[in-house]
Amino acid sequence: MAPWGERLAGVRGVLLDISGVLYDSGAGGGTAIAGSVEAVARLKGSRLKVRFCTNESQKSRAELVGQLRRLGFDISEGEVTAPAPAACQILKERGLRPYLLIHDGVRSEFGQIDTSNPNCVVIADAGESFSYQNMNNAFQVLMELENPVLISLGKGRYYKETSGLMLDVGPYMKALEYACGIKAEVVGKPSPEFFKSALQAIGVEAHQAVMIGDDIVGDVGGAQRCGMRALQVRTGKFRPSDEHHPEVKADGYVDNLAEAVDLLLQHTDK
Repeated sequence: MAPWGERLAGVRGVLLDISGVLYDSGAGGGTAIAGSVEAVARLKGSRLKVRFCTNESQKSRAELVGQLRRLGFDISEGEVTAPAPAACQILKERGLRPYLLIHDGVRSEFGQIDTSNPNCVVIADAGESFSYQNMNNAFQVLMELENPVLISLGKGRYYKETSGLMLDVGPYMKALEYACGIKAEVVGKPSPEFFKSALQAIGVEAHQAVMIGDDIVGDVGGAQRCGMRALQVRTGKFRPSDEHHPEVKADGYVDNLAEAVDLLLQHTDK
């Protein structure tokens, strides 16, 4: 690989994944990853523009930010790009009434959405609500529609909690795609629109930004397809095999967010 100075040249903005980069979720609010609180503070004190990008769909943005602040992070709700608000905007614009297969923790984000007589399905990381009955209800709604619409808040395969790896929304989304013979519309990473929205929020072009995440496909691959650079941290859901992924190669691999910030500030904060 080229020297770090070349790989990070011209970076003006940083997009940060949250789960697996800042903290590992879990009982009691989860735990901050070593050095990440200080790394975020250093990054926000630099000349670089920062945006937090998450596919979190078990909590509202307000709840997520409150949890992160309790862990010591300097973060506000307005700095977070998340899929639920974007999905609500799509539903309103297209006059869609969803059957919500979602976690109770994020249901408040859909409080202003009409869910009567559903004409689409919205699926998210529903956790224990991914019962056979709820999945079958979603299947039945889609199969009764002439033009079925399935909107998925992300398509991650799994994520890490303090208790271990957990299935994410992706496998359940794929089950409905297969059963109904349709293709889901993904709102969130790795959707290009998601990354473009985050970049627009900080006024930075794709070629001037770097994404830092733990997901080689959703974070790294998604960002690179938008013209961004991307670093993968060896925390969260990272697996050593990610460094030999057959389709996606990060612009750099770092042990954690603290190391990534060290490199960014060394080569960009002039």
